[in-house]
Amino acid sequence: MTAEACFVPGEPWLDDRGVHINAHGGGVLFHGGAYYWFGEHKISGKAGNVAHVGVHCYSSTDLTSWRDEGIALAVSDDSESDIVRECVLERPKVIYNALTETFVMWFHLELKGQGYAAARSGVAVSSSPTGPYAFCDSFRPNAGHWPLNATEEQKAPLEDPPYLRNRSVSGGPNAATPANGFFRRDHLGGQMARDMTLFVDDDGTGYHIYSSEENSTLHISELTPDFQRPSGRYVRVFEKRWMEAAAICKRQGRYYLLASGCTGWAPNEARSAVADSIWGPWEELGNPCVGINPMNGLGQEKTFGGQSTSILPVEGLRDAYIAMFDIWCPEDAIDGRYVWLPIVFSEEGMKISWRDRWDLAGFGT
Repeated sequence: MTAEACFVPGEPWLDDRGVHINAHGGGVLFHGGAYYWFGEHKISGKAGNVAHVGVHCYSSTDLTSWRDEGIALAVSDDSESDIVRECVLERPKVIYNALTETFVMWFHLELKGQGYAAARSGVAVSSSPTGPYAFCDSFRPNAGHWPLNATEEQKAPLEDPPYLRNRSVSGGPNAATPANGFFRRDHLGGQMARDMTLFVDDDGTGYHIYSSEENSTLHISELTPDFQRPSGRYVRVFEKRWMEAAAICKRQGRYYLLASGCTGWAPNEARSAVADSIWGPWEELGNPCVGINPMNGLGQEKTFGGQSTSILPVEGLRDAYIAMFDIWCPEDAIDGRYVWLPIVFSEEGMKISWRDRWDLAGFGT
């Protein structure tokens, strides 16, 4: 990213110290006239694919020039902590709770040494947007609660075949994932929660959107008034569509979702959807991406080489939303790049076109 007030997708994006911004899989909070960008702090090499440092925070007033605010949430050296060094801590998002005047961070957490089996949500809080954030707890959401859209038949006792109890099931499309099986299996212990985002609606209600059921189905879960726990009200959407990397926004009373398929670190075709209620029903709109990233030759069928992480409304500009993507670099995690592009809405849905360079004046063009 150059010193000019413009976005250069895919190029190294330097902070106020001249260092490539280290906030992967992140999201942006606007509060008190400033933007705060939170993301995974990576280290070099393959080792950077697990957490050695924590969640990094940057601040900006123009979205292009970012000040390093340091580590907002640090991993622990206590071997008994859920967020001990070398856990998997992904996709941190922060929302502000006006009721408690508290900043609340959620993230996808995998316990150290367990691969992706834990599928937990972590929560941390702070009185300041930049932190430090104090880790509160990790858990699987909505233990003991049925989805609002579950039928009585789906709530019936599950005949638990061996592959539901013990079998390792792929996180992508596979023949071993039964319809309605995994959320019933996990009813008492809590639902699996991997890739995730947060959303605060116009009425102040908070929501946690996460990939669940071995990644086969998304859950949209209401939060308690303090935003620190699930309320127990949630729905299952896009059953057996294997969506991850969900991002959400609200525009003109409608809810728009951006997501990807499940192909690990490798890019795939982006997806989009729209609904009149956050609870659904959701209508899929297809791939919103258009064009080719000249740096890697990848076009819309591979989301320019990236994967969605958040949708950012731009304060003070009408109908201005930015789609945030990460280009992952698992061989050298710290070198992951950022692709921020404007979203253009129409009656058909949303369109995200590749641009080599753009600025906020480009909305509506």
